[in-house]
Amino acid sequence: MITKAIIPVAGWGTRRLPITKIIEKSMLPVGNRPLVDYSVQDLIKAGVKDIYMVISNVEPCQVQEFYKDNLALNQYLIERGKEDRLKLAKTLPDDVTIHYTVQDPAAKYGTAVPIAMVVEEYNIDEPVLVFMGDDFVWNPGGENAAEALIKAAGENESAILGVEIPLEKVEKYGVLAAEDGKLTGVVEKPKPEEAPSNLINVSKYIMAPELLQRIVKYVNENDFGPKDQEYMVTDPIDEYIKDGGVVRVAPATGEYLDGGSVEGWLHANEVVCKERK
Repeated sequence: MITKAIIPVAGWGTRRLPITKIIEKSMLPVGNRPLVDYSVQDLIKAGVKDIYMVISNVEPCQVQEFYKDNLALNQYLIERGKEDRLKLAKTLPDDVTIHYTVQDPAAKYGTAVPIAMVVEEYNIDEPVLVFMGDDFVWNPGGENAAEALIKAAGENESAILGVEIPLEKVEKYGVLAAEDGKLTGVVEKPKPEEAPSNLINVSKYIMAPELLQRIVKYVNENDFGPKDQEYMVTDPIDEYIKDGGVVRVAPATGEYLDGGSVEGWLHANEVVCKERK
């Protein structure tokens, strides 16, 4: 069983300005819950007990505030006879812990950096799930993204989630190339006629210890400079595959919802709110 997960939620969310001046991107509401909580609850359902969130060095941190108990609110609900709402105010089960790592937004950046930071800080030497904090796969009542990854990966193996979209829309995404259920590469923004599949990369993974160490090495041994190049996690994944490492492809069931753009966020609200009517 995989019991650990990493969720990067640091950064300014510049694509969502000006609202992200006052609301962290991962905390933008979809229905009555913040974006990041959809991934958190899916991970918990899949058996995760320790969640490592990488946050910005900006205080107060809204993610931290959301995931800690609000004793004053709890007391208010009890005094007003609204005990039935206490379960809504409690955001984590007692056996789940969130650990926080602070990332300086002026330092190295890119999808590989927060993963490397957590692995080094907590000496992680076991497979972990890695989810981003501003999107999720919506499949109420069915298999969620974390469960799909766990089912696809063998013992000490890595896996990547693949979301199926219409072939004519693949030009906006990294597209998965696979053979016999194993990832052979990620083709960035191909033309539909050149795409190896219609499965896109949505940055949801299981990462085995060897791959995690590759990511740490990649971040520590390269100095791209703060303006030159991002430390993209797909680079060490590509090298890992070339050297014989196995990354299974896990097809997702459900609808991929992305809060990174206004249009995507509005659509996510429409889908979730419609389902709950």
